[in-house]
Amino acid sequence: MTIAHVGERLLTPGEVAALFRVDPKTVTRWATAGRIGSIRTPGGHRRFRESEVKTLLAELTTEATG
Repeated sequence: MTIAHVGERLLTPGEVAALFRVDPKTVTRWATAGRIGSIRTPGGHRRFRESEVKTLLAELTTEATG
């Protein structure tokens, strides 16, 4: 687990899923597998750094079009 940068937006699994057009459970599996980093809230919910999500999305988009 990592600490979010101050002021960086954290996304819910549902928000990340909408960006990738996958189910939120898929995003949770990616986090469990280490494909994408996540942060746990005090209540145990996952949150994802917006910058990391956008970077992964750009990489996957480049791979798909390349």
